[in-house]
Amino acid sequence: MIVVGLSHRTAPIDAREQLAISADKLPSVLQRIVALDPVAEAVALSTCNRVEIYAAASSHACEGEAARALTRLVSDVGGREVVRHLAGATGRDALVHLFQVAASLDSLVIGEPQILGQLKEAIAIAEATKTIGAELSVAMRNALHVGKMVRTETAIGSGQVSVPSVAVDLARHIFADLRGHTTLLVGAGEMAETAAKLLARAGAELLVVNRSSERSEQLAKLVGGRTQPWEQLDEALIEADIVIASTASRNHVISYRQLKKIRRKRRNRRLFLIDIALPRDVEPRVHDLDSVYLYDIDDLTHIVAKSLGDRAAEARRAEAIVLDEVVRYEQRRSQERMKPVIVALRERTRRVLETELDRSCKGKLKHLSEADRAALEKMLEAAANKLLHGPTMRLRGLACDHRGVTAKRVLSELFDLEQLIAEATTVAADDEPEIEVSEGASGVVAGEPSDDDQVAAGANG
Repeated sequence: MIVVGLSHRTAPIDAREQLAISADKLPSVLQRIVALDPVAEAVALSTCNRVEIYAAASSHACEGEAARALTRLVSDVGGREVVRHLAGATGRDALVHLFQVAASLDSLVIGEPQILGQLKEAIAIAEATKTIGAELSVAMRNALHVGKMVRTETAIGSGQVSVPSVAVDLARHIFADLRGHTTLLVGAGEMAETAAKLLARAGAELLVVNRSSERSEQLAKLVGGRTQPWEQLDEALIEADIVIASTASRNHVISYRQLKKIRRKRRNRRLFLIDIALPRDVEPRVHDLDSVYLYDIDDLTHIVAKSLGDRAAEARRAEAIVLDEVVRYEQRRSQERMKPVIVALRERTRRVLETELDRSCKGKLKHLSEADRAALEKMLEAAANKLLHGPTMRLRGLACDHRGVTAKRVLSELFDLEQLIAEATTVAADDEPEIEVSEGASGVVAGEPSDDDQVAAGANG
């Protein structure tokens, strides 16, 4: 497996913004990726805090070449700023990273719950685009399992900490008491709803502005707030004390020129803007205006750091679970890769015995009754099972050993198993169960999201 991309750990928001992929663009990006030689499968995960491509090469020997092809493609798309911060891994390191991401150990807010839904959505899009096959399906299914296990067996997710909750904590820090202060929510997606519920509990007066009036009215009703038409965003900005922006717009929805124009009507009142979208909703240079203070996702990092103390022990427990599951995964996959050889060897033996028995029963043994032939078949089957039991157990034992590769090659050559191994491998791939993506998935899987009523490619991750 291969992973190439950016995250909040490796790249600033400017670089991540360059590479951000909206949900409606993901299918075409995935198709472009699997068109690369020798990339065979791909899943793209694009959130506010990471843009990563998980891929499988056409063969293990081609992983390095596939990783280089992916890197070139991402570099072409993102430009020089992206190249400087690009990170990647192959093989076991890529698998460890995927499991850490699913366990929310690599998130901006460790323990946040949104990442599993975002990963499920990424898998669903790859399945719909037909860019995910046997290898990534198994890896992704195991990653989802690890993510759920970590949340079940540790307290890493206690307190429901997330980027929206950190944004609300920042608002509380700015205004010790939110009662009597107007908080404007620009956007009405999942992140806005999470923030709105927390703000309502803190006593803030909530105002929702969203391009979809139906969605803004639903959210306002849910949290006891009020709405204002999108066309009256300027008026809402004049009234607001705090703005939390979380749309999925590809362009800024709050500009320097816009705030400069309404500054006089605000009578020099301080305005705090918390932009938790990627791409960003607020033009960065508004921070240069007097009495205007802007915080983006990366500015929330120091606040997040304060919450890590209580979670450090749970994070260590989660990390141990991840590493244990990586070892188990590798052992299972090694054994599964050896299974076609074992199946092929048994099938070759069965066919030889069946052919010889059929020939004998048409010749010297043609006098045998059906019952006698059936008894002879059982005897031969039992003898074959006993004969192959030892080699089968040894092959399974060698599955996690480098000697297993040699054993597989030697057996294939000695018993002419190449075609039978290919058939057994195809059957095994066809038998792989599909990944369940409906439970807990967030966001839009198909269709084009509007600029305002969807969260910007998810929240945390």
